Amino acid sequence: MDRLKKAILITYSDKFAIQEALGLAGAVDYEVVKLITRKYLSRAKYGIGVGKAEELKRLSKDLHVDVILFDKRLKSVQIYNLAKLTGVEIIDRERLILEIFHKRASTFEANLQVKLAELRYEIPRAREKVRLARIGEQPGFLGLGRYDVDDYHRMIRRRMATIIKKLKQVSKRRELYKKRRLRQGLPLISFAGYTGTGKTSLFNILTGEQKETERGFFTTLATTTRGIRLSGSKVLISDTVGFISRLPAYMIGAFKATLEELTYANLALLVIDASEPLKNMVKKYKSCVRILADLGVSPLNVLPIFNKFDLTSMDEVKDKIKALNMIPEDVAITSAKTCFGIGRLKSKIYEMVQVRASSLLPKAL
Repeated sequence: MDRLKKAILITYSDKFAIQEALGLAGAVDYEVVKLITRKYLSRAKYGIGVGKAEELKRLSKDLHVDVILFDKRLKSVQIYNLAKLTGVEIIDRERLILEIFHKRASTFEANLQVKLAELRYEIPRAREKVRLARIGEQPGFLGLGRYDVDDYHRMIRRRMATIIKKLKQVSKRRELYKKRRLRQGLPLISFAGYTGTGKTSLFNILTGEQKETERGFFTTLATTTRGIRLSGSKVLISDTVGFISRLPAYMIGAFKATLEELTYANLALLVIDASEPLKNMVKKYKSCVRILADLGVSPLNVLPIFNKFDLTSMDEVKDKIKALNMIPEDVAITSAKTCFGIGRLKSKIYEMVQVRASSLLPKAL
């Protein structure tokens, strides 16, 4: 078994940020041997102050770490400065998420989407990285010094164009599938929600599938759609990639084909971790609502599901529902672990799908 890479993690001094950053690091099997928290991570030279950067240099040597994880988007020059100072590879938040995507991608389309996201991460940094590499190669910049700036930039653009062309071909096949579904009149229901809330577990219960769970963040990258029967009527249900806070727009864009199911869905099932502290829940809920709005999903087509009820109490869940300005009758409460509330969830899905289907019928003159 390969040795876990030892890492120093630098993040914000906020419990939610710390928990999320540790989850991201764990998803790529980094062993965090030292956690550094700061109120601000926006200093010009290193992202952190000069004194803290010198301390980071000493810690890196004393702890024999392989990487330094920085829970914020860094500029190429900041990555270069930190790598030069510490002699250790620097991985910022966006590159860390891309590493998780790369590890999780299991289909042809998902791999294409990951490659496109990686190139979109690289393109704004290309010119500066080549310039810095020529000054003196550091961890993370190896081999770039041999490139001409414009040639490197054009190479990335060519690769992006090739991938986009392939994704369009996949999208055409997806569009044919959608047209066939529309002709059949089958409603589409899509899971949505923050990564790690139990979307895939609920999908497995409703469909009888055995998709892998418990792998940490971004277990699901490729959309899976299955047909199920609710009260005798057939519907299609999809599991989609999970959301995360501070997810850059270009990553959402690169995974638009995966998230596209939500745009066309008759109903979006927004899964919320009912056991989380209210402060964390509110932050995650707002992130999900913002992404759904960006995808053009109407709030009227969203059914909130408070999952992981086995880890909390009904009174606590009701308080959280109230805190999010929701009406208890308009949500579902479930536990994927104990199957609590699954029957009511199915009834609620059927009821909402029927209401939306009837609203689309032509009105009588």
